[in-house]
Amino acid sequence: MKLCIIPARGGSKRLPRKNIKLFMGKPIIAYSIEAALASGCFDRVIVSTDDQEIADIATYYGAEIPFVRPEALCDDFTGTIPVINHAIEWFEQHDEQPELVCCLYATAPFVTAEAIQQAYTLMLHEGADFCFTVTSFSSPIQRAVKLAANGRLAMFHPEYFEYRSQDLEEAYHDAGQFYWGKAEAFLQEKPLYSECAVPYILPRYCVQDIDTLEDWQQAEILFKLIKAEQA
Repeated sequence: MKLCIIPARGGSKRLPRKNIKLFMGKPIIAYSIEAALASGCFDRVIVSTDDQEIADIATYYGAEIPFVRPEALCDDFTGTIPVINHAIEWFEQHDEQPELVCCLYATAPFVTAEAIQQAYTLMLHEGADFCFTVTSFSSPIQRAVKLAANGRLAMFHPEYFEYRSQDLEEAYHDAGQFYWGKAEAFLQEKPLYSECAVPYILPRYCVQDIDTLEDWQQAEILFKLIKAEQA
Protein backbone atom coordinates (compact mmCIF):
# COMPACT_ATOMS: atom_id res chain seq x y z
CA MET A 1 0.00 0.00 0.00
CA LYS A 2 1.17 3.52 -0.79
CA LEU A 3 0.13 5.84 2.02
CA CYS A 4 0.07 9.65 2.22
CA ILE A 5 0.15 11.04 5.75
CA ILE A 6 -0.61 14.71 6.34
CA PRO A 7 0.24 15.69 9.94
CA ALA A 8 -2.03 18.47 11.22
CA ARG A 9 -2.35 18.93 14.95
CA GLY A 10 -4.63 21.59 16.36
CA GLY A 11 -2.27 23.31 18.78
CA SER A 12 -0.08 25.52 16.61
CA LYS A 13 1.33 28.26 18.86
CA ARG A 14 3.18 30.77 16.69
CA LEU A 15 0.37 30.96 14.12
CA PRO A 16 -2.84 29.74 15.81
CA ARG A 17 -5.00 27.32 13.77
CA LYS A 18 -2.35 27.50 11.06
CA ASN A 19 -3.27 24.21 9.41
CA ILE A 20 -6.78 25.38 8.50
CA LYS A 21 -6.23 29.13 8.23
CA LEU A 22 -7.60 30.48 4.96
CA PHE A 23 -4.88 30.85 2.34
CA MET A 24 -6.02 32.63 -0.81
CA GLY A 25 -9.62 31.70 -0.13
CA LYS A 26 -9.47 28.14 1.21
CA PRO A 27 -7.97 26.28 4.18
CA ILE A 28 -4.26 25.85 3.59
CA ILE A 29 -4.44 22.10 4.27
CA ALA A 30 -6.70 21.77 1.21
CA TYR A 31 -3.77 22.42 -1.13
CA SER A 32 -1.86 19.43 0.24
CA ILE A 33 -4.89 17.14 0.14
CA GLU A 34 -5.77 18.13 -3.41
CA ALA A 35 -2.20 17.67 -4.65
CA ALA A 36 -1.96 14.24 -3.01
CA LEU A 37 -5.23 13.09 -4.56
CA ALA A 38 -4.41 14.55 -7.98
CA SER A 39 -1.02 12.80 -8.04
CA GLY A 40 -2.68 9.38 -8.30
CA CYS A 41 0.22 7.94 -6.29
CA PHE A 42 -1.68 6.80 -3.21
CA ASP A 43 -4.03 4.08 -2.08
CA ARG A 44 -4.92 6.15 0.98
CA VAL A 45 -4.59 9.84 1.77
CA ILE A 46 -5.01 10.44 5.49
CA VAL A 47 -4.71 13.32 7.92
CA SER A 48 -3.22 12.63 11.35
CA THR A 49 -4.89 15.06 13.73
CA ASP A 50 -6.23 15.46 17.24
CA ASP A 51 -8.62 18.24 16.24
CA GLN A 52 -12.22 17.71 15.15
CA GLU A 53 -12.46 20.91 13.10
CA ILE A 54 -9.32 19.97 11.17
CA ALA A 55 -10.74 16.47 10.68
CA ASP A 56 -14.02 17.86 9.31
CA ILE A 57 -12.26 20.18 6.86
CA ALA A 58 -9.85 17.46 5.75
CA THR A 59 -12.74 15.08 5.12
CA TYR A 60 -14.56 17.73 3.11
CA TYR A 61 -11.56 18.04 0.78
CA GLY A 62 -11.27 14.29 0.31
CA ALA A 63 -8.85 12.99 2.94
CA GLU A 64 -9.53 10.17 5.40
CA ILE A 65 -9.36 10.38 9.19
CA PRO A 66 -8.90 6.74 10.22
CA PHE A 67 -7.87 7.56 13.80
CA VAL A 68 -7.50 10.38 16.30
CA ARG A 69 -3.85 11.15 16.93
CA PRO A 70 -2.88 10.31 20.53
CA GLU A 71 -2.43 13.25 22.88
CA ALA A 72 1.16 12.14 23.56
CA LEU A 73 2.01 12.95 19.93
CA CYS A 74 0.42 16.40 19.92
CA ASP A 75 2.73 18.55 22.04
CA ASP A 76 5.20 21.18 20.85
CA PHE A 77 8.15 18.82 21.12
CA THR A 78 6.97 15.82 19.11
CA GLY A 79 8.84 15.45 15.84
CA THR A 80 7.46 14.34 12.51
CA ILE A 81 8.95 10.83 12.52
CA PRO A 82 6.99 9.58 15.58
CA VAL A 83 3.78 10.84 13.95
CA ILE A 84 4.60 9.01 10.70
CA ASN A 85 5.50 5.84 12.55
CA HIS A 86 2.32 5.93 14.60
CA ALA A 87 0.28 6.02 11.38
CA ILE A 88 2.26 3.18 9.81
CA GLU A 89 1.88 1.04 12.92
CA TRP A 90 -1.85 1.82 13.14
CA PHE A 91 -2.40 0.45 9.65
CA GLU A 92 -0.25 -2.60 10.39
CA GLN A 93 -2.39 -3.30 13.44
CA HIS A 94 -5.48 -3.08 11.24
CA ASP A 95 -4.20 -5.63 8.72
CA GLU A 96 -2.94 -3.16 6.13
CA GLN A 97 0.72 -3.01 5.23
CA PRO A 98 2.10 0.36 4.08
CA GLU A 99 5.14 -0.21 1.90
CA LEU A 100 5.80 3.31 0.65
CA VAL A 101 4.84 6.40 2.63
CA CYS A 102 4.77 10.09 1.82
CA CYS A 103 4.60 12.57 4.66
CA LEU A 104 3.11 15.72 3.18
CA TYR A 105 3.00 18.87 5.28
CA ALA A 106 -0.33 20.62 5.77
CA THR A 107 1.13 24.08 5.16
CA ALA A 108 2.64 23.52 1.72
CA PRO A 109 0.47 25.49 -0.72
CA PHE A 110 3.15 25.37 -3.43
CA VAL A 111 3.23 21.57 -3.56
CA THR A 112 2.14 20.04 -6.87
CA ALA A 113 0.89 16.65 -7.94
CA GLU A 114 3.70 16.56 -10.51
CA ALA A 115 6.38 17.04 -7.87
CA ILE A 116 4.93 14.21 -5.78
CA GLN A 117 4.88 11.94 -8.83
CA GLN A 118 8.38 12.84 -9.97
CA ALA A 119 9.90 12.43 -6.51
CA TYR A 120 8.26 9.01 -6.22
CA THR A 121 9.74 7.96 -9.56
CA LEU A 122 13.14 9.37 -8.62
CA MET A 123 13.24 7.46 -5.33
CA LEU A 124 12.42 4.18 -7.05
CA HIS A 125 14.86 4.80 -9.90
CA GLU A 126 17.71 5.61 -7.52
CA GLY A 127 16.89 2.77 -5.12
CA ALA A 128 16.93 5.22 -2.21
CA ASP A 129 15.17 4.84 1.12
CA PHE A 130 13.89 8.42 0.99
CA CYS A 131 13.29 11.29 -1.41
CA PHE A 132 12.39 14.73 -0.16
CA THR A 133 12.21 18.30 -1.37
CA VAL A 134 15.18 20.63 -1.03
CA THR A 135 16.11 24.01 -2.42
CA SER A 136 19.34 25.98 -2.58
CA PHE A 137 20.32 28.75 -0.22
CA SER A 138 20.20 32.14 -1.91
CA SER A 139 23.69 33.06 -0.74
CA PRO A 140 26.74 31.02 0.33
CA ILE A 141 26.32 29.60 3.82
CA GLN A 142 30.12 29.69 4.23
CA ARG A 143 29.92 33.50 4.38
CA ALA A 144 27.09 33.62 6.92
CA VAL A 145 27.41 36.09 9.79
CA LYS A 146 26.06 36.23 13.33
CA LEU A 147 25.59 38.86 15.99
CA ALA A 148 28.30 38.66 18.62
CA ALA A 149 27.59 39.21 22.32
CA ASN A 150 28.55 42.88 21.98
CA GLY A 151 26.08 43.40 19.13
CA ARG A 152 28.77 43.46 16.45
CA LEU A 153 29.10 41.08 13.52
CA ALA A 154 31.17 37.93 13.34
CA MET A 155 31.51 35.30 10.63
CA PHE A 156 30.62 31.69 11.36
CA HIS A 157 33.49 30.66 9.09
CA PRO A 158 36.00 33.53 8.82
CA GLU A 159 38.37 31.29 6.85
CA TYR A 160 36.10 31.84 3.83
CA PHE A 161 36.23 35.65 3.92
CA GLU A 162 38.59 35.91 0.97
CA TYR A 163 36.71 33.40 -1.18
CA ARG A 164 34.59 34.54 -4.10
CA SER A 165 30.95 33.46 -3.88
CA GLN A 166 31.19 31.51 -7.13
CA ASP A 167 34.09 29.47 -5.73
CA LEU A 168 32.11 28.19 -2.75
CA GLU A 169 30.17 24.94 -2.79
CA GLU A 170 26.42 25.37 -3.20
CA ALA A 171 24.35 24.34 -0.21
CA TYR A 172 20.74 23.20 0.10
CA HIS A 173 18.10 23.06 2.80
CA ASP A 174 14.91 21.14 3.43
CA ALA A 175 12.07 22.74 1.45
CA GLY A 176 9.44 21.48 3.91
CA GLN A 177 6.93 20.07 1.42
CA PHE A 178 7.02 16.29 1.55
CA TYR A 179 9.09 13.21 2.38
CA TRP A 180 8.71 10.02 0.39
CA GLY A 181 10.14 6.95 2.04
CA LYS A 182 9.98 3.23 2.51
CA ALA A 183 7.79 2.40 5.50
CA GLU A 184 10.53 0.14 6.83
CA ALA A 185 13.07 2.97 6.65
CA PHE A 186 10.78 5.29 8.63
CA LEU A 187 10.17 2.62 11.28
CA GLN A 188 13.89 1.93 11.55
CA GLU A 189 14.42 5.69 11.89
CA LYS A 190 17.09 5.77 9.24
CA PRO A 191 18.55 9.29 8.94
CA LEU A 192 16.87 11.48 6.34
CA TYR A 193 19.83 13.82 5.91
CA SER A 194 22.19 11.12 4.72
CA GLU A 195 23.11 8.86 1.83
CA CYS A 196 19.79 7.10 2.46
CA ALA A 197 18.04 9.96 0.66
CA VAL A 198 17.97 11.41 -2.83
CA PRO A 199 16.91 15.07 -3.21
CA TYR A 200 14.06 16.42 -5.26
CA ILE A 201 15.29 19.95 -6.00
CA LEU A 202 12.78 22.80 -6.14
CA PRO A 203 13.38 26.36 -7.36
CA ARG A 204 13.55 28.85 -4.50
CA TYR A 205 10.47 30.74 -5.66
CA CYS A 206 8.36 27.65 -4.97
CA VAL A 207 9.50 27.34 -1.36
CA GLN A 208 8.26 29.22 1.70
CA ASP A 209 8.42 27.95 5.26
CA ILE A 210 5.30 29.14 7.08
CA ASP A 211 5.70 29.62 10.82
CA THR A 212 4.92 33.31 11.37
CA LEU A 213 2.48 35.89 10.04
CA GLU A 214 5.29 37.43 7.98
CA ASP A 215 5.97 34.00 6.43
CA TRP A 216 2.28 33.66 5.63
CA GLN A 217 2.08 37.06 3.96
CA GLN A 218 5.19 36.37 1.90
CA ALA A 219 3.76 33.01 0.82
CA GLU A 220 0.56 34.69 -0.39
CA ILE A 221 2.57 37.22 -2.41
CA LEU A 222 4.60 34.43 -4.03
CA PHE A 223 1.47 32.41 -4.71
CA LYS A 224 -0.20 35.34 -6.46
CA LEU A 225 2.87 35.94 -8.60
CA ILE A 226 3.11 32.29 -9.63
CA LYS A 227 -0.59 32.15 -10.53
CA ALA A 228 -0.33 35.37 -12.52
CA GLU A 229 2.65 33.95 -14.43
CA GLN A 230 0.72 30.76 -15.20
CA ALA A 231 -2.39 32.63 -16.37
